Amino acid sequence: MAAAGSGGSGRCWFLALALGVSLLKCLLIPTYHSTDFEVHRNWLAITHSLPVSQWYYEATSEWTLDYPPFFAWFEYALSHAAKYFDPEMLVIQNLNYSSHATVFFQRLSVIFTDTLFVYAVHECCRCISGKRSGKELLEKPVFVLAVLLLWNFGLLIVDHIHFQYNGFLFGLMLLSVVRLFQKRHLEGALLFAVLLHFKHIYIYVAPAYGVYLLRSYCFTANKADGSLKWSSFSFLRITSLGLIVCLVSALSLGPFAILGQLPQVISRLFPFKRGLCHAYWAPNFWALYNAVDKILAVVGIVIYLHDRWISSRISAHCPSFCDSTGDTNLYLHLHIGPRGFLQCLILCALSSFMFGWHVHEKAILLAILPLSLLSVESPKYAGIYLVLTTTGHFSLFPLLFTSPEIPIKILLMLLFTVYSFSSLSALFRKEGPLLSWLEVVYLIQLVPLEIFCEIVFPLTSWNLQFPFIPLLLTSVYCALGITYAWLKLSIFVWTELITVRQKTE
Repeated sequence: MAAAGSGGSGRCWFLALALGVSLLKCLLIPTYHSTDFEVHRNWLAITHSLPVSQWYYEATSEWTLDYPPFFAWFEYALSHAAKYFDPEMLVIQNLNYSSHATVFFQRLSVIFTDTLFVYAVHECCRCISGKRSGKELLEKPVFVLAVLLLWNFGLLIVDHIHFQYNGFLFGLMLLSVVRLFQKRHLEGALLFAVLLHFKHIYIYVAPAYGVYLLRSYCFTANKADGSLKWSSFSFLRITSLGLIVCLVSALSLGPFAILGQLPQVISRLFPFKRGLCHAYWAPNFWALYNAVDKILAVVGIVIYLHDRWISSRISAHCPSFCDSTGDTNLYLHLHIGPRGFLQCLILCALSSFMFGWHVHEKAILLAILPLSLLSVESPKYAGIYLVLTTTGHFSLFPLLFTSPEIPIKILLMLLFTVYSFSSLSALFRKEGPLLSWLEVVYLIQLVPLEIFCEIVFPLTSWNLQFPFIPLLLTSVYCALGITYAWLKLSIFVWTELITVRQKTE
């Protein structure tokens, strides 16, 4: 097994990649930042200035604290460093405050916490096989994976231009996956439990963790056929898992339970009063549904199946059904191992993106990043990765709508996409083309779409009357590619699992 960091040369190239992307992040400090910058500045002020009992009640700003308690404590810890840069950023009444020192501190805090993501990528690289590596370093799966993760275009623009703290959170997720691959089940469970109390969006992939830990850690499979028997069930092990979940939850939610504030915390974490779709339609099933609904309404065929019919309960059941079918298959195929868990985790993430309630476009990274691990091991998954990552990343373009960022996002997207296609094609050159001609044609059409949205449309008279058209076109067109990738991934995963099961029967 080839391992990143094995030997001096291995450490050198990985360190060079990590330092290179860190330098790029530093260069992006002066760029545009979204309202999420003010969101996190406000959370710094809330956690620093108020007692814990008021954190989830404070509403001076419209950007109230709506992340789990561990993230609130994370902001609290950051605030004690922030006061040395500019104490004015910690005043709750200073809405939309963004001094140079404040911008520098918050940008630097994202870069610093990305250290955990870098470590997680290093651990991921140690877990992948180098059997397909060629003579050149650039063709080795371990190197390709490191670039695909460390230099991921979506993560760069979302965290280091748009502004969020996804890097260290994805670091926790990838690290938990690695620990399960290494059969360090309790450590993997602990990391994921902690992650859930940092950002609850990761609950989408919790079914994959729950089922895999139950059947691979709490049961011992029959070596002959992989079947499960209650005689092989370990109550000690399931008790250990339960204690981990309970202890982490107690540390996170315990203080608020004592204060009698759990209902208030839950109402902040799950604001179901929001509509089915985010202001910018995420490129998923609901974007296609809304587009068809609008078209039918325009031509006079009115159907009353909009938000009032599609409730939060219905949108929750759709991904739950997709997750449960994948997890059921995972449970029945005990002998598949950690790779099957990773496949189902990706399906859970993508299914939730496709059908979830009020999904943000940035959530596509929850599927893209773990899929990177499979893309360097199989040409089938490499092809799906290229479709999903290209359309998913392109769908993030509207997040950066100011003129100075247009050349930056295009250049970074172009560099990452070219590398993805060239490196994965080099890895699997013997298997032939990774994409069909129809897939290539679909992806090429993203170029004229971008030209129309950024150059042509602003010059037309429709720019003022229908300013939402570029968003609409981007969302709907990317939704076609992401839906296609989801269907293809589902078919591949099920086919592979069924094939393996048949071979062992």
